[in-house]
Amino acid sequence: MKIVIAGAGAVGTHLAKLLSREKQDIILMDDVEEKLSTLSTNFDLMTVVASPTSIRGLEEVNAGDADLFIAVTPDESRNTTACMLASNLGAKKTVARIDNYEYLLPRNKEFFQRLGVASLIYPEMLAAKEIVSSIRMSWVRQWWEFYGGALILIGTKIRGNAEICDIPLHQLGGPTLPYHVVAIKREGETLIPRGDDAIQKNDIVYFTTTRKYLPYIRKIAGKEDYADVRNVMIMGGSRIAVRTAQYVPDYMQVKIIENDLSRCNHLSEILDNKTMIINGDGRDMDLLLDEGLQNTEAFVALTGNSETNILACLAAKRMGVRKTVAEVENIDYIGMAESLDIGTVINKKMITASHIYQMMLDADVSNVKCLTVADADVAEFTVKEGSLITKHPVKNLGLPKGTTIGGLIRNGEGIVVMGDTLIQPGDHVVVFCRSMMIKKIEKFFN
Repeated sequence: MKIVIAGAGAVGTHLAKLLSREKQDIILMDDVEEKLSTLSTNFDLMTVVASPTSIRGLEEVNAGDADLFIAVTPDESRNTTACMLASNLGAKKTVARIDNYEYLLPRNKEFFQRLGVASLIYPEMLAAKEIVSSIRMSWVRQWWEFYGGALILIGTKIRGNAEICDIPLHQLGGPTLPYHVVAIKREGETLIPRGDDAIQKNDIVYFTTTRKYLPYIRKIAGKEDYADVRNVMIMGGSRIAVRTAQYVPDYMQVKIIENDLSRCNHLSEILDNKTMIINGDGRDMDLLLDEGLQNTEAFVALTGNSETNILACLAAKRMGVRKTVAEVENIDYIGMAESLDIGTVINKKMITASHIYQMMLDADVSNVKCLTVADADVAEFTVKEGSLITKHPVKNLGLPKGTTIGGLIRNGEGIVVMGDTLIQPGDHVVVFCRSMMIKKIEKFFN
């Protein structure tokens, strides 16, 4: 597959590095040579100094032959223009990064497609939705719903009082077990567990289950004493903060701490009365305490500085806040953030890459999610008639190492998958795998 990426900023560079590992034909273009200087020597990709809004520049990279053209410069107008030009030259599919929510409204979808922009992606909105999912329950690190919530993936950290600690998984229950342990993150390593593996204290464990069994998962994970989230404090008034405040459920009260007065005034204009805007330095612990930090169930750090966000979440944890979320855009810091036990880590680049990666797959995939801390992906496939996945029970399919099927949805009902399960055409199957392995799995669904 030939993929042209326009824009060598944070998102474009990260995406190019990931896709180059897949042995795809990658061309990364930008009109600033310094952004490209070290990439072509360290990764299996081609770099071209050219403007993505220049027809000559697009012809230089043969954008007309591209299977996928991705425009992810910081300027949404350049991205949409580049996609229009590339589509007109012959690119098969185009994706533009945007920062205007109005573009995503259903009534505008056909308009952009007529212009030659097949898909739009808004990283800040995707990040905000992930934050809101993670703070809905104070005891959950990550939360993802499949097929309207018929099946749910949750990640939670296991404390020493959990009743499932130190027991081999095959001893926890048989075919009637209402959950499936799809992965375990332990001391920097992600394990796809087998029956002889056991959950240990401080593991981050990813379960698939159905909604009615969430209280049971909470109990066996030792998290029944965690208070439900009612009050949320956000440090930093970024665009992600705005979207987060807009997406939280009505029963949550939100405070945003922002240092810039003019930004505070803007936030007051665009957010409703349920969001309180406070002008001040979110690093000032006295200010946070005065504003009720100790009575806050969730603290979200969304400044433009990864180190500040990590330290702020550490401080909030020490003040008794159970649920903390940090935006960590420096990928090198993600492992450190997890080792410090700061809670949920959000990274726009990785979230965006997951959604774009979905567009590369030939199989029918409706969801791809990157689990930031676990270095793993989860995908929802729709099973076609005659596909390989329907030929044998799950235990005899010969799935690649590092892969497991976490569950399926059949006739709208979530089902936990066991070794003897036979998958049927029309099922929606949730697959969990190590990062960037989805391409190896799609052959089972074609």
